[in-house]
Amino acid sequence: MNGDGQNSPLIWLRPGMHVKRWLLVLILGIVLISLGLAYLLRQLYSDLTFPTVTYYLTLQFFSRPVRAVLLGSLGTGLIVLALLKINQSLLRPFLAPNQENVGERVFRHHQRRRGPRIVALGGGTGLSTLLRGLKVHSDNITAIVSVADDGGSSGKLRQATGMPPPGDIRQCLVALSDAENLTGHLFQYRFADEMGLSGHNFGNLFIAAMAEITGSFEQGVVESSRVLAVRGRVIPSTLKDVTLAAEVRVESETNGYGWQRVVGESAIPAASSRVERVYLEPDSVPAYPEAIKAILQADLIVAGPGSLFTSVLPNVLVPSIAAAILASKARKVYVCNVATQPGETEGFDVDDHVQALRRHVGNLFPAVLANDRIIASSGEQAHLKPVALPAQAPSEYTLLTADLIDEERPWRHDSAKLARVILDIYAEPAL
Repeated sequence: MNGDGQNSPLIWLRPGMHVKRWLLVLILGIVLISLGLAYLLRQLYSDLTFPTVTYYLTLQFFSRPVRAVLLGSLGTGLIVLALLKINQSLLRPFLAPNQENVGERVFRHHQRRRGPRIVALGGGTGLSTLLRGLKVHSDNITAIVSVADDGGSSGKLRQATGMPPPGDIRQCLVALSDAENLTGHLFQYRFADEMGLSGHNFGNLFIAAMAEITGSFEQGVVESSRVLAVRGRVIPSTLKDVTLAAEVRVESETNGYGWQRVVGESAIPAASSRVERVYLEPDSVPAYPEAIKAILQADLIVAGPGSLFTSVLPNVLVPSIAAAILASKARKVYVCNVATQPGETEGFDVDDHVQALRRHVGNLFPAVLANDRIIASSGEQAHLKPVALPAQAPSEYTLLTADLIDEERPWRHDSAKLARVILDIYAEPAL
């Protein structure tokens, strides 16, 4: 919509604004007051004698129908002008310069409130990319994040405090934030080596401090969400201390290859070996109750994009999370990465991703969304190969394809494209 349309008072009459009903109530109130005044003036006009000037002030030189139209038009104009000026005066302090029109913001707010209940599972950059696109369409988003991260700032805080790692949660909070500018950059700020907080991230420290102040990690995340004006919510898949382990294939002098156990999320891609299986230790941790509730109430459940073995699978490996997804009546979609990931999915095509997921948790996601526009990465990212589509149409799941890549970074999804396609899938009754 162009700027002129946004600034038009008629925007308040658009369907879904929740304004017309109250405007009618206001008009009804004015009509009743006017009738009351009319009866009073009629009585005064009959009982009292008025000076000659009253004849001109009350426009009695016009016929009564003409007087009614003139006074009604003048009154309507004054009411509209007053409402517009009151609206501007009340809302101006809360609007930053160059923000979109107030009416447009209200309209979008009500649209998002009526948006589908979406659960997104994963972690890292992939999940935050998805959330950044979805938040434009719905406020009813729940991001369920893995808590197996043991590297970087998150790993240090986890080891020092015993709290779940905040890194992936921080990224999702920023992605869902209404203040994804300076405040978002602040939460993503990483301290330099010479500052005494080497490797730590401000947002991670903030969440850790908030958890200490509020007395629990989950409440600390809730309060951090308020600071960032988050649309939706971000919750962990479990509050228990879990470790991600893997069995990877390694070369063997005796029979060609063997198996090696790798412990720790950060150690799995560093092993640079083909991952055959990942699992949690302990393997039967309880899910966070709010995660189960969100899954069972969801209209749409999306897994990925993101690191298959270290971001997506750690969530669905929590037994009750997988059981809830299976029991949910929501539409379920797995979003395959657009590029392979070194140390995890080198040489994988779309079907390899899906089969790895199915080997671990079965057919939880009957629909798979993949990119169909292949652009090779260049420069420093040349080692990231596009994930190819399978040579034959799969029979075990529904494969949906679309142009999903970021034009400037073809090894990543475009958040707006991805969100639009996912919502189209949700709206498609035939799937």
